[in-house]
Amino acid sequence: MSWSTADLVDAHQDQLQSCEAPLRQFGARAAFAGAIRTVSTFGDNALIRQVLSTNGDGCVLVVDGGGSLHVALVGDMIAGLALANHWSGLVIFGAVRDVVALRALDVGIKALGSNPMKSAKRGIGAVDVPVSFGGVLFRPGAWLYSDDDGILVSDAALV
Repeated sequence: MSWSTADLVDAHQDQLQSCEAPLRQFGARAAFAGAIRTVSTFGDNALIRQVLSTNGDGCVLVVDGGGSLHVALVGDMIAGLALANHWSGLVIFGAVRDVVALRALDVGIKALGSNPMKSAKRGIGAVDVPVSFGGVLFRPGAWLYSDDDGILVSDAALV
C-alpha cells in the first residue's frame, strides 16, 4: 500500500470527506480503496448478493443498511463472493455475521457491528444510487479509501 488515509488528508484535505460512523474492521485486509458502487436496503441482502456476484474490478461496495444491527446483511458466503469476484472491499452501514470467518478473507470489510440473525432475501432496495451516512455522501463512481484510521471519499482517484 502506497498511501494512508492520514497522508491523504495531509495532501488533499480540501478534496476529501471523512466518514464519522463508528465502523469496525472485520475483513483480513485492513486497507482498501476503489471506485464506489452502492446498495441501499434495509434488512434484506438479496441485492448485495446480486451485485457481489458480478466482477467488482477492484471497486468498493458501500451498503446503506439504515444503521440497523437487527440482522446481518453480509456473512461469510456473501463476503466470499466479494473476494472471488475481485471486489476491493465492503463498507456496511449495518451488521455482519460469521465474524471469525470474515477475519480470514483477504477483502476489506467494515461494518457497524455484528449479529448472527440472517436477513430477508426479497430483493428490496436500490443499486448504484447515492447513499449517505456518517456525514458523507457516497456516490457511485466516487473513490473510497479505508484503513485503520477511517474512511475517506473523494470525487476522483487521488493515488
